[in-house]
Amino acid sequence: MSILVNKDTRLLVQGITGSEGTFHTNQMIAYGTNVVAGVTPGKGGEWFNSKVPVFDSVKRAVEASGANTTIIFVPARFAADSIFEAADAGIPFIVCITEGIPVMDMMRVRNYIDQKGVRLLGPNCPGLLTPGEAKVGIIPGDIAIPGNIGIVSRSGTLTYEVLYALKQVGMGSSTTVGIGGDPVNGTNHIDVLRMFEEDPRTDKIVMIGEIGGSDEEKAAEFIATKMTKPVVGFIAGQTAPAGKRMGHAGAIIEGGSGSAADKIKALETAGVKMARHPEEIPGLLK
Repeated sequence: MSILVNKDTRLLVQGITGSEGTFHTNQMIAYGTNVVAGVTPGKGGEWFNSKVPVFDSVKRAVEASGANTTIIFVPARFAADSIFEAADAGIPFIVCITEGIPVMDMMRVRNYIDQKGVRLLGPNCPGLLTPGEAKVGIIPGDIAIPGNIGIVSRSGTLTYEVLYALKQVGMGSSTTVGIGGDPVNGTNHIDVLRMFEEDPRTDKIVMIGEIGGSDEEKAAEFIATKMTKPVVGFIAGQTAPAGKRMGHAGAIIEGGSGSAADKIKALETAGVKMARHPEEIPGLLK
């Protein structure tokens, strides 16, 4: 068992022939992910590395390959249309790596995919990794081992740090999910926490949040009322000044809310063990 991706994932790559798409598709294939098709308009009929057929449209790619998941590596100005195209083609799970998508575009996307019943991960996220089964995104495969710890994070680089720290002490993850830090995204902490709660392979959970917004406070309420599995947390940006943008577009403290202190207090009240530094997380999980 795992959540969202596993050995049965049949992956389509939108933007497969671009520089990022090419690099990360090779990495995903090397890890063992079943990449079944790619899409680049105008390059239909070609082959990616003589292994993966390339199509002009997502619809044709899905019809030919049976893809059930897609990952998007296209420039920000084309990303919203790429998500719409994937949803219209009937793909149930879309992962968007692209950063810099305008908020108004994402508001239209979110409204559309909610009507379609499609799950979107991202945008501006590192994707997800089920160690030993599938790597969908840009998380390095060699920094994690299979295990029983579910990880959900708004921060890509901190995710890598935590995975490696766990591996160093022989602890592994069931699935690691990077939800991204944009203010409008497709999947939030609560969505992933709910999946981990229902996943028999996941026994413990690490939740990595950051300043800005109220996602972590809402997650704290969910943990307190719905979760039975232990959760360890970390909030990035504890020294950030109010009103300053720090990294992600969603990491802005406004109107006296969204601060690290508020999030830490809410999570501790919900029974979450909070780490002061990422390297403390393995010890808190033991």
